[in-house]
Formats: sequence, C-alpha cells, structure tokens
Amino acid sequence: MTTDHASAAPPVTSGGAAPRHDSGKADGPSSQEQKRTERRSRWYRWDLKYSPYAFISPFFLFFAAFGLFPLLYTGWAAMHQVSMTNPNEMEWVGFENFSRLWDDEFFWNALRNTFTIGLISTVPQLLMALGLAHILNYRMRGSMMFRVAMLTPYATSVAAATLVFAMLYGRDYGMINWALDLVGIDPVSWEAGTWSSQFAVSSIVIWRWTGYNTLIYLAAMQAVPNDLYESASLDGASRWQQFRHVTIPALRPTILFTVVVSTIGATQLFGEAFLLAGSENGGSQSQYQTLGLYMYETGWFNLHLGRAAAIAWTMFLLLIIIGILYWVLTRLVGKSNGEEA
Repeated sequence: MTTDHASAAPPVTSGGAAPRHDSGKADGPSSQEQKRTERRSRWYRWDLKYSPYAFISPFFLFFAAFGLFPLLYTGWAAMHQVSMTNPNEMEWVGFENFSRLWDDEFFWNALRNTFTIGLISTVPQLLMALGLAHILNYRMRGSMMFRVAMLTPYATSVAAATLVFAMLYGRDYGMINWALDLVGIDPVSWEAGTWSSQFAVSSIVIWRWTGYNTLIYLAAMQAVPNDLYESASLDGASRWQQFRHVTIPALRPTILFTVVVSTIGATQLFGEAFLLAGSENGGSQSQYQTLGLYMYETGWFNLHLGRAAAIAWTMFLLLIIIGILYWVLTRLVGKSNGEEA
C-alpha cells in the first residue's frame, strides 16, 4: 500500500510574513491631508471663539451709529452756542449752557412738572398692576384672554390714545364732564388747571403702561414656589396675609425694577403731553410742560440747539443718577434677603 505525499510549498523568496510596503507611499496620512485637517481645526477654533461676537456685532454697530455718536455729539454741542438756522457754526462757551439752566425758571418749572406727573402716574400704575397680577395669578376662566387684553393699551399708538383722551377730557363735549354733570358737578377745564391737566396726562400714562407692568408682576409671581403658599396656608394665613408676607417679599427685586423703569419713562415723557396740548408749551401757562417738551421748544422753536443739548444731557445725567440708585437699592435688597435667609 503506497502513501502519496504532497510536496511542500516553496518558501517565499522575499517579504516573509510581514506586509509588503510600496516604496511610493508614506506611513500614515499624506502631508496634504494633514494640512487640511490642521486648517479645519484652526477654522473650527476661530469659529467657536469669534462667531458669538460676529452675531452680536450688528447691535453694537447700530448702537454706535444711532446711539453713541448722537450722545457724544450732543454733549459736544452742549459746550457750544449753536443756532438752528446755522448748525455748522459753533462758538465755544464751555459749561455756560448748563449754568444758565440753574437760573432758568422755565427749566425748573418743567423739572417740577416732570416730577409731579411721574409721581402721579407711577404710584397708582404700579399699585394697580400689582393688584391685577395678583388676581390673574389665581386660576380663573379666560385667564389667557385677560392677559392678552392687558397688553392691548401698550400696543396702542401714543397718538391714537392721546387723541381719544383729549376728547374724553374736552371742556364742553367731553364724556368725563358729561358724567360729572350727571352727579351735579360743574364741568372742569382739564387743560387749564395745573393739577387737573397733570392728572389728565398721568391718566394716559397709567392707561398705557398698567397692563405691561401687570404681566411683569404676573411672571414674577408665577416663579414663587407653591410650597411657600402651602406652608402659609397650613399656618392659617389668609390670602391677604399670604400676599403681604409671601408675595411682596418675593417680588421686591421686580418691584424695584418696575419703579426704576417707570421713573425713567416719566423723565422722558413727551408724546402724551405734547399731543394733549397740541403744542410744545404744555398749556397756556406751561402747567404740564415736561423736560422733553421744554427741550423741544428750546431747540426747534427758540432755535437754541446748544441749550437744548444741555437740557438733553441734564436729563441723561438724571437717568444715570436713577440707575445708580437702582443699583444701590438692589444691593441693599440682596443683602437683606441674604440676612433673612
């Protein structure tokens, strides 16, 4: 019996078990691919670092063109005597335009009117907004409809709202005097008296901004934890006591914010008083002429652009002071909350 033996394979002459390398190819990626990878990595780092600045740059460009430059140029014009008839000719007077405001009775009258109108409009407005927000914070039918209705006055044009209120406060045919006549009260000349005219202007501001502040308070109230109300309810606190001892302390930062914003808006008050009077004088005796109206009259009717610029910068400095007070009050409230905690 014969056995067949297969012949062994011939040995490999070169290369052995190791893979064969072509002499024309380098180990790993090519130099071009490596450069491309490095370039992509560099672009990615630049994109991650500088893209946020590119996204917000349009705001700063527009602010520099339409906010910062007019502010600085107004400050430069406030140091000069400039006429509306020839605004390119400026005569350096330093701080004379500011010092003249100190002895200007019309400026102090406008400042006093701005303060009283702001006080009459801000305090009732925020109190009403706080109460309305407290009501809307509870579950009720049609709450979303009421919330949308709160923003309707804010969305209304200033001109349209003021013209409607001007008809309501009319001397002979106004609806308010008609209602007063029904209860035996003589008609009131709303635009002639000092307090009556300021009340009329304030009522327009209250009507327009109460709903806006209501929604701000409502958003803050909804952020208050329900556990606080449940604990107060278990302790026997009524809704009024919960509002005083839970809601108000939690809303103190928001209340400070709305007070400051409303004060800034009152300092810049212009449209309501201008349209109610129909002129820049703010009544026959300037009884409700605000700082905005006085600046408008000085620059565009008396043709003193330098003095008008000084009034504008005085208003700006007042707003800075208000902002500093807001910062101080915020710090004090924060410290008091930390001590109570």
